[in-house]
Amino acid sequence: MAKKKHKVRADFRKNRTVRTRQKDLTRNFVADDATVEDLDTHQSVTGKGDLTRKRTLAGAEISTDASGTIVLPEIDKNVCRRGRVLRVQGLVSVVQQEDGTTRQCATRRLLKSLSTDQRHVVVAGDIVWVRPEGAQEGIIERIEPRRGVLSRTSRQRQHVLVTNVDQVLIVASAAEPRLKPNLLDRYLVTAERAAIEPVLCINKVDLVDPADLQPLVGVYSQLGYRVLLLSATKGWGIRSLRNLLRDRETALTGQSGVGKSSLLNALEPGLELRVQSVSNETEKGRHTTTTAELIPLSSGGYVVDTPGIRQFQLWDVIPAEVAGFFRDLRPYVSHCRYPDCTHTHEEPCAVKDAVADGYIDVRRYESYLQIHAGDEA
Repeated sequence: MAKKKHKVRADFRKNRTVRTRQKDLTRNFVADDATVEDLDTHQSVTGKGDLTRKRTLAGAEISTDASGTIVLPEIDKNVCRRGRVLRVQGLVSVVQQEDGTTRQCATRRLLKSLSTDQRHVVVAGDIVWVRPEGAQEGIIERIEPRRGVLSRTSRQRQHVLVTNVDQVLIVASAAEPRLKPNLLDRYLVTAERAAIEPVLCINKVDLVDPADLQPLVGVYSQLGYRVLLLSATKGWGIRSLRNLLRDRETALTGQSGVGKSSLLNALEPGLELRVQSVSNETEKGRHTTTTAELIPLSSGGYVVDTPGIRQFQLWDVIPAEVAGFFRDLRPYVSHCRYPDCTHTHEEPCAVKDAVADGYIDVRRYESYLQIHAGDEA
């Protein structure tokens, strides 16, 4: 007798909230034509409203990962092949199978329909099961539970940048574009939130006096963060960076124009990634990398090169949690008089006292205030 399959009740995407077209739009204005100007010039025909849809999935499993509770659809592992997503281009995901070959894959409609706050269903770094379709194509049938997820907020939804990494290289530049410590702090909060080991990499140090960077480097080093001073053009620090990446799964992220692609070219000369200059007028970088891509390293391990960004909004971090992700504020939080102290205006406040006494860097505290208030970097 065949074993009875498990059944899982899963939430699907909600229908869009839209209005129903009104019949006889002019009925209310026949007697009073003075109000015709207030009438909407058009209305759209709509569906049935914002209804939560549920569906029973036979054979599915319930699991948890870095994003919470997830549904794993049933698959035939005798037919499907396991692989890793190298990059996503539009509706096509390039998946490298365990034998080293790649397939151009579409995503199963069921995965797109499952209720999710994520902007993209499949991202670089995902471990997936693919059902082959022809010699070089396939359908992604299931996404395995994720770990080491780096995310930000985009259009009020979760934008997953990369998955399944154990460290993140936060790349900044000493100049062109100028160094933005608050943006570094946002990345650090995200890394702390995701329990991913962060490493600060300051590129283009050949453009400034290294002594000017020492106060900033000193603050982060005292907090236990590893800081590398690099120059992709001069080759400074590249050997140390290569050793740091060996046999590790690393996300490479940072502001546009800081030289992430140049660093990768210095690490792996055969890559020949395209690079662009920074605008002299705005000091903003131009987007060279447009999609996250998993790149194997000849020395072992891989990096995921992510597109540069100009603003970084935190995902799934509420104001009350921010202080807990600042290593320098954390020891003082429990000593505040009020349990719900925000460390912004309350008196007395152990955090503010520590700032006044020089135990917490003033700039770091100002960065905390900006992030707590929800200001953009």
